[in-house]
Amino acid sequence: QVQLAESGGGSVQAGGSLRLSCAASGYTISSGCLSWFRQAPGKEREGVAGIESDGSTTYADSVQGRFTISKDTAKNSLYLHMNSLKPEDTAMYYCAAQGYCSGRYLLLVDYGMDYWGKGTLVTISS
Repeated sequence: QVQLAESGGGSVQAGGSLRLSCAASGYTISSGCLSWFRQAPGKEREGVAGIESDGSTTYADSVQGRFTISKDTAKNSLYLHMNSLKPEDTAMYYCAAQGYCSGRYLLLVDYGMDYWGKGTLVTISS
């Protein structure tokens, strides 16, 4: 059974940084394709960043240059390093994984993902 557990959310001021973590069980990070999504109040869930099995990454335009997705195969964990945070980054952030890697174009769309964590809340104040 695949389980994804996010942590690291919190409240910070604009311009600050946070690192989100996603611990995986029943799923091998090193050979998998995973993403971070977020959902702000009243808005649809959107893909933020994705990473393929070979380490290739893709980002939404809104976070390009500010967020970095990475994985630690020894810890079987996924990370999202977030810098220069803005109030519009406020959202519930979710870790997600593909059962079979399906290409980078599906990493930032929710129907491309098979497994989901329960989320961690990020709040950015101005």
